[in-house]
Formats: sequence, C-alpha cells, structure tokens
Amino acid sequence: MSRLALLAALAVALTALRGGTMIMQEAEGGAAFVAPQATQIVYDRNGAFLSQIGRAIRDAKGEKRVEYGFWPLERIPGRVAAATLILEDRRFYSHPGIDARAVLRALWDNFSHRRRVEGASTIAMQVARMQSPAPRTYANKFWEAATGLAIVARNGQEATLSHYLRLAPYGLGSHGIAHAARFYFDKPVDDLSWAQVALLAAIPQSPGRMNLTHESGLRLAKERALYAIAQLEKEGALDATQAELARRELSAMRPFEGKRRPDTLHLALRYERLAHEGRLHPASIYDQRIHATIDLAVEREAAQLARRYLSIFRNAGARQVAVMVAARGTNAIIADVGSADYNDPRAGAFDFTRVSRSPGSTLKPFIYALALERGALRPTDLLDDIPEGASGVANADGLYLGPMTPRQALANSRNVPATNLLRRVGLEANFSFLHELGLHDLDAAPESFGVSMAIGALPTRLEKLMRAYAALADDGLMHDLSFARDETHEAPRRVMSLDTARLITSFLADPQARLPSFPRYGPLEYPFAVAVKTGTSQNYRDAWTVAYSHKFIVGVWLGRGDANAMRGLAGANSAARLAHALMVKLHGAKPGEIALESFAPPPDRVAIDLCRADAGPNCAQTLREWVKPGEIAPPAPASVSAQIEDASVAGPLVIATPEHNMHVWRNPEQPQHLNKLALKLVNGGKDAQIVWVVDGAPFTVAQGDETVFWPMTPGAHRIQARLALAPVRSRPVRVVVE
Repeated sequence: MSRLALLAALAVALTALRGGTMIMQEAEGGAAFVAPQATQIVYDRNGAFLSQIGRAIRDAKGEKRVEYGFWPLERIPGRVAAATLILEDRRFYSHPGIDARAVLRALWDNFSHRRRVEGASTIAMQVARMQSPAPRTYANKFWEAATGLAIVARNGQEATLSHYLRLAPYGLGSHGIAHAARFYFDKPVDDLSWAQVALLAAIPQSPGRMNLTHESGLRLAKERALYAIAQLEKEGALDATQAELARRELSAMRPFEGKRRPDTLHLALRYERLAHEGRLHPASIYDQRIHATIDLAVEREAAQLARRYLSIFRNAGARQVAVMVAARGTNAIIADVGSADYNDPRAGAFDFTRVSRSPGSTLKPFIYALALERGALRPTDLLDDIPEGASGVANADGLYLGPMTPRQALANSRNVPATNLLRRVGLEANFSFLHELGLHDLDAAPESFGVSMAIGALPTRLEKLMRAYAALADDGLMHDLSFARDETHEAPRRVMSLDTARLITSFLADPQARLPSFPRYGPLEYPFAVAVKTGTSQNYRDAWTVAYSHKFIVGVWLGRGDANAMRGLAGANSAARLAHALMVKLHGAKPGEIALESFAPPPDRVAIDLCRADAGPNCAQTLREWVKPGEIAPPAPASVSAQIEDASVAGPLVIATPEHNMHVWRNPEQPQHLNKLALKLVNGGKDAQIVWVVDGAPFTVAQGDETVFWPMTPGAHRIQARLALAPVRSRPVRVVVE
C-alpha cells in the first residue's frame, strides 16, 4: 500500500472514530482559534499608500520575513465563500472536518497520474496547519485531521471558514482575504467582483508561485481562477453573463504593481513605532487602515528641498538634515524627513527629528515667555547687552549692542540679555518650565547646566521643538503632535497665557526688531506673516530654524551625525534658507507678492511706537510695541522715549502697512499706474470711516478694515490715517519711494 493509500485509510478510520474520547482529547488542545494581531495599512491624508505595519517572523530555515494582514471578517461575503469552497473544500458543509471522499479521490488521482486541482486537506485541516505550522509528515497530517474534527466540533462551520479567511496566505506577505482586498484592489472585501474574488481564492494553494506582480505568477493564478469560475457557473452560483464578464476581467488583468513605501524609510518606521506603542487606532477591527496626517506630495517636496540645500552646504561640512512640517492649529504633521537618505552611510539611518542635539538659541523665546508670565519682564523694560555682569557669556558675533527692549533682545538673539534674564527668574524655574513644555525629560540638577541652558546647553529634539513652538503659535495652548487621524493624545493644556504667547510671536515676527544683527530682506523675512527663530550650537555643530505662519509650522535641523563642527554654518545662513524656501513653497507665494497680514496682537493692549533716544529729533528708528495702559510710560527715559499721541487723539488707529521708515522701490518694468503702495490699519473696524492723508493732503476715504492703494511717486512721504468724523488720528509713518 502506498503512503497516500495509508493516509486515506487512516482518515477513513478517524472519521469513523471521531466520537472516540481519546482522539478528541488529543485534538482538543489545537481546536481553539489563534490568530496574530491584525496589522495596519497606512495611507497618507489623500489616500495614497504610505506603508504597512507588519510582524517579523522566522521560517523553518531561520530566515526573517515580514507578514501583514490577519484582518478579521465582520461577515463572510457570499462570493468569497463560494469561490473559496469551490477550490478548497467543496463538501465543507457536509463533513465534520475531514473529507474522506476527497482523500480517496486524491488517492485515485495519484495512482492514475492525473493533475489535481483540488487537494485532500479541508478548510478545518488547513486552519489547524496554519495555527501550528509543522513539517509535512504523515504523522503531522494525521494530527491535522484530528484537530480539524475538533475545530469544527467546537466552533462550527461558519466560524471555521471565517477563521480560515483571516489566516490564509494571499502572497507578498498578505494574510486574510480582507487585507488582500485592500492590498491588491484597494477596496473592501464586500466590493470585490467575481473575477477579483476568484483570483484571490486561487492564491492560497501556492502563494509563492502565484505572485501577482510577475507575469508567470499571474498566469498560474488566472488559470485556477478560471477553473473556479467554470465550476461556479456549472453549479449555478453565477449565470452565463456573470461568468463571461468575470472571464473577460481576468483576461484583461496585468501584473500588479507592488506596494512601495516612500523613499524615506524613517517615515514608515515612525508609524510602526506608533503602532507598537498602541497610539494608532483604526476605525474598526474589520478595517485596519490608518489614515496618516502626512501629505506625501509635501513630504517629497520637503525631502527634495532638504537634499538640494544640504548639497549647497556640504562644502562647509554639513552632512545631514532633518525637516518637519505641521499644520498650524491641529499640529497635524504633514511632512517628516528624518535624514537626507536612510541609506546614506554618513549616519543616514538616524532619524534626526528624534535625536537629541544642542538647540542653540531656539530655547530663548521660552526664557522670555516665563519672565513675562512671572511678571519679571515688561515689553517696555530695558535689558543690558553689555559685557559686565554677563557671567562669562558672550554674544555669537562678539559685539554688545547696549540697552535693548525685550523685543530687540530676542529678535536679535542676544546671548547676554537672555542669560541675565534666566538668572533673574531662576535656574530651577526655567528648568522646570522647559520640562513642562516637553523640551527635555532630564533628571538632573538645573545647576549642572547653569545659565547656558538658554543658549544651547540643554539638549532637545526637533520634534520637541515643533511641539513647543506650536504652543506659542496656538496662543499658549499645548497639543501633542498628530501623525494620524485616529491617534491617542494627551488632553491639551495651557502652558502660558494668551497674552504672553502673542507677545512672543510679535517679537519673533518683527523684521525691524531684528536689526542690526539680521539684515532686512534676508532668509528671516517673508512676503507674509511669519514668526521665526534660529539657533546655532557651539562651534557650529548644529544649525536650527523654527518658523510658523498662519498656516504652517516648519522646523529644520542641519548638522553632522558625528557631532563634529561645521565651518561657519549658523541657523540664520543655512537652516533658515531651507525653512524659507519650504515655507514659501507651502504657501504657493509668487515672486513679488506681499500678503497684507499680521499676527493677532495681545488683547487688552494698545500699540505704541518706541523711539530710540539717539535717533534724533525726527525719530528715524522706531519699534512698535504692544503695552498695557499702565505700561505706556517707559521706565528708562534716558534710553527710550515713547512717541504716542494724546489718548483722546491716538485712539486705536495704528497703521499696519507701510512700516515706518520703509524704503520702497518701484518696478520700472510695469506701467506707472500699477506701482501702488498698500495702506492698511491694524485691526481696523469695518464700520469706521478712515481718511488716508498723504503729505498733509487727504488721499481717499475708506472703511477701517479696507486696504487702499496709493499710486507711488518718488521722494519722501508722510502717511497718516484719521477718523472722518472724530479728532482721532494715527501716528504718521515715513516712506521713501525710489
């Protein structure tokens, strides 16, 4: 007797003895359903494939492979059941878990050397084998048969079929018909056509040979699918029209394109890590899709710009770059570039959005924020930028600019005022505040960092900086960064007052306040409202920029994986250029366009223009400041004087554009009547009528919230706004047109 005949005899005997106590007790241990945890397919915010989150296993040879899927079925679609059973187990509903007739037929086929389309293993036996893989010996085959009986006896036929459809391999690492429907056809299993169902049902017989991305594998799968369609038509499961339509669809199928994740492997690893941490939550256990916040189009743009600018700075020693982009207001991450290239031997495998580095001056805004929160600082105070009393700290440029307002000191990123301010508020208070902002989780004494924590001694990560700056942008309310639509987050919490957050934003968005350290119209200035801060660590090891507009938050790091120094690459001349290019790209700004917008000022404050005492009688240099009514008089009249009209006259009229002492160049290539200068108020009321006065003569009357355009003429001009029916006027601004 052949081995197959012996197996047939054993199967028949087992069927006859299926109620035997000893056999059922031995098989009972394998009758419970066991399945790996369902894995997810990640799509970007527009529905484009991003990655899969799988599980790594080792086969019998010890080789590692990744498997996906194992999605449960909410219900078994009729087409799926019909196509699967016609190929795998025709008499599924008429036998107890093993099919003696199929075994005997397989025996006959073996003796007569006929090609078999159907095997002798039943659905239940295959479930037993998939739950407990073992070498294909006859002893194990006998065990599978016994376990198949126990599986059906314990769980019933419908549950057994459903479990098979969760475990069955469908090629390329995909398991389960629900996962395969998404993986191959990007549709729910209920929406599969007869042709698609038949093709998928064919694959479990030989997933390796029926690789649908290869012509040969697709041909084998089509042959078996056509056989299934013919048998289903013969049995009346589908009519002749449906069968012909399915055959035509199968004939038209071409090899499938494999699902390819983005080039930036860091992004796929980010989602795998979030899944393993339990932070990603699919909409349903039956639909394991993850809807990421990432926009792959923006991701590609960010990565391309990062590589382009890194190539510019390579000669100065830069080797790696990282970029993050978030949507302001939601903190949804739409681009996350961990390095220039994961495969770059120069530390490309490191995700530099998550690597702790010296942040340079990027922590300074939070030092100022805490001082404002504690009442230790007012916008009209003066901070000394002088060598005396600087605790050995020097400015990056080696210069000292003398007394400065907080706006100037922060916008100029002066080290001395920042460290003195930190010392005034206290090391422990600042250390704790930075911890509360999530910028570090160090268990160390604040004294170990000293006042230098304000200028880079306290390491942090780009992703942490993004979250902290997002709190500034969100009026002091801190939210977690969001990487997926359905993700676990901590509840938002307030980390600073709205008043403080808006003051700091106004400091960081003021191009006039950055003078003289950062010249106008460089990479820190934008054609729309942007708050920006750069940072440079000691010896130029790290260059940073974080910027936020009304729409986006952009963070950039530039440096080296080995932490060696670069040559003269500061945040302002390297990372800021990349951030500027990316922010302008995100906004779709065209050359020459200027958006007439500004950030909302702090409520309950009024705008005044501060004039430097050495500016001369014409006050050639002014800074606009937002102060509380009780702070209008500056505390140090010897250095700063306030230029503000009498309260009964000045009222709320403040000119937003043009800026005082602005230089404007006309475009000689366009007609004269198109060279116009926009005139607009800060928060002008829509019901107020405003008279715009140019050089002492009324130019036009407009609503308070209206932007008007003045035809420019060469020379120096004086522009003022007045209420039409009240003695209220703005402070005049001086403009030079060339």
